[in-house]
Amino acid sequence: MPTDFSQRLLHWFDRHGRKDLPWQRSRDPYRIWVSEIMLQQTQVNTVIPYYNRFLERFPDIAALAGASQDEVLHRWTGLGYYARGRNLHKAAQIIQQQHAGIFPTDLDGVCALPGIGRSTAGAILAFAHGQRHAILDGNVRRVLTRYHALAGWPGGRDVETQLWELAEQHTPTNRIQDYTQAIMDLGATVCRRSKPVCPACPLVDTCTAQAQGNPQTYPTGKPRQALPEKHATMLMIRNHHGHVLLQQRPPVGVWGGLWGFPECAPTDDTAQWCRDTLGLEVMMETPWPALRHTFSHFHLHITPIPARVSGGNGGASGKIMEPTGAVWYNLSLPDERGLAAPVKSLLEQLRCSALPKSHQ
Repeated sequence: MPTDFSQRLLHWFDRHGRKDLPWQRSRDPYRIWVSEIMLQQTQVNTVIPYYNRFLERFPDIAALAGASQDEVLHRWTGLGYYARGRNLHKAAQIIQQQHAGIFPTDLDGVCALPGIGRSTAGAILAFAHGQRHAILDGNVRRVLTRYHALAGWPGGRDVETQLWELAEQHTPTNRIQDYTQAIMDLGATVCRRSKPVCPACPLVDTCTAQAQGNPQTYPTGKPRQALPEKHATMLMIRNHHGHVLLQQRPPVGVWGGLWGFPECAPTDDTAQWCRDTLGLEVMMETPWPALRHTFSHFHLHITPIPARVSGGNGGASGKIMEPTGAVWYNLSLPDERGLAAPVKSLLEQLRCSALPKSHQ
């Protein structure tokens, strides 16, 4: 039976909930799965164009499983948190190979797939099959910690356990798709991280944090730690054709599987590093202004240095063209491969700098 909490929320959803998002037009678990992964730590308005383009290229599990990782990450470029794209691709291959191409319909089976936790699995099964599963994404955590004035960082084990118990208690047995969307919508549009719109909330007169007069003190923030500062030199090396050298990064770690410029330490002699590591003689040019890119766990300061291959090793042959995960990238006819956002931006600047002024 629905609780007073869920009844109020469903009544609000009928009048104010979001019902026209692209992934709401289907009960296909594949499409719902893609949306749920993209929506992790990313706002709806940002996700929509990526979601539409992704499904145009990969309309079903078979298409995604049969694609190369480069194709998948190419369509993820700019969305961030690239492990999501890698896990989505890997999971599609597992479904194709181990589940005959059919998305699992049980919670344990879905949770066993790479990149899918309990909350995401519950949301997929709720939306696709109407199964009753509690969810606990960032929006739901915020609603529940405020409604119950639950102190403590929600990422801590004890608080998270309490939140799952509360989420289970409030999840009704009927209209599960609507309720799941409703509680996420409430957190996204009303019970917002900053400047919550409490007068518009259907739970305002039973919310403990509102009664205390301090809803914005919940949820308790994660204990702050200063993010480490790291530095890297990115070498934008062009050959005699104007093509730029890119290397594929290792499959795990920062920007795993993406393509980027060769990187050396700021203390390295860049010309010597290119000789020793790439087998190339290069002429260094004036460094470009430094960039700062923030990850969840550190700040990266990037010094981009343009360079040109000198002498007779223009990239047509030599060890740089051996199968070591390196390519000469044609700025005029770019192919489809995953690029980190700073790399994509720098490549575009290189392309524009190579054009006649009349074409810029």
